[in-house]
Amino acid sequence: MTHFHDALIFTPNDVDLSRSPLAGKIDAETYVLGAFNPGLAQLPNGNLLMMVRVAEALRTPIVDGYVRSIRWQQGEYRLDRWPLALVDTADPRTIIMRGGGWRIIALTSLSWLLPVELDPEGRRVIAVHYDRAIVPRASYQCYGVEDPRITKVEDRYLMTTCSVSPERQCATLYTSADGVDWMLEGIVLDHQNKDMLIFSGLIGGRYWAQTRPLGDMYFAYPPDSEWRPGPSINLARSPDALHWKPHEAPGIRPHAATIATARMGGGAPPVLTDQGWLTLWHGVEPSGVVGIYRTYWSVLDRDDPSVTLRTDHVPLLEAAPALTEPLKDLMYIDNVVFTTGIVDGGDHYVVASGEADLACRITHVAKSVFA
Repeated sequence: MTHFHDALIFTPNDVDLSRSPLAGKIDAETYVLGAFNPGLAQLPNGNLLMMVRVAEALRTPIVDGYVRSIRWQQGEYRLDRWPLALVDTADPRTIIMRGGGWRIIALTSLSWLLPVELDPEGRRVIAVHYDRAIVPRASYQCYGVEDPRITKVEDRYLMTTCSVSPERQCATLYTSADGVDWMLEGIVLDHQNKDMLIFSGLIGGRYWAQTRPLGDMYFAYPPDSEWRPGPSINLARSPDALHWKPHEAPGIRPHAATIATARMGGGAPPVLTDQGWLTLWHGVEPSGVVGIYRTYWSVLDRDDPSVTLRTDHVPLLEAAPALTEPLKDLMYIDNVVFTTGIVDGGDHYVVASGEADLACRITHVAKSVFA
């Protein structure tokens, strides 16, 4: 694969927690579990804006037989306490409640979004805008704001995020005129949805988006089907980017011929090329607790993105242990690259990813790869 620049650009060590929105708001020491999964956009001044998900966790979560988690409520940050006997704390990211008829979790961290300005090639940090951090503002965000994806459609920036709470795990929309100051528009998809990506242009006068509804049950395809049942990428359409209707034709589905994409979801917002809509997405190979995350690509028909014209089953990106070696003391998972942004760089694309749920990775990918 043709990568002529591949590096970590922002890590937990680069976050100044004295300027965190949680600083001085809770009576406990925190640390950055991960600074990762960044949305990416080009600003009017030519620089790049990387919207980084900062997962801020308690340095000492277990105290006196209880495990604690951070929660936002009506403008304040609070600590909840769960008896250790009632939970499973094996995964450093979650607190799993024992018993019950379904899976119930709390999070060991609370996520907020930090705008990080890069040079036009994404090689150097220009500024970190703590004063414009995006934090929970509604009850449906009480466990945090996660995994931003940024698209510019005509003269407006659109950013989807996953908002997390006991109420719902939903897709929310922020809008901006300049890519720096953002306004929360509210919930746009009310079912559990982890990967909503708005296409970087209108199709037939409408906004389109890739979605990835979640569930714990899926119906089987026929035994001889080319598709594998499970999480897949669906599509939705909207007249205004606020009101979305699912598109009836399916989108990209896991292929039965490979276990490497047994689970999949959207990565970077689709961008229009001469061949059609280029979409980068993640496929997950079952392995251990988390699985192996890789980035793949497809080209979709420019007029009907439910039609896949080309797909490459060779990964575009895989986890890069050499990049995270200097951060090995902070690692808690491996084999994960989660692509979340793309910007046109001329003869190449600047691709932003989360590496190991820990840091932000910038990769330059030659356009010739997709020719």
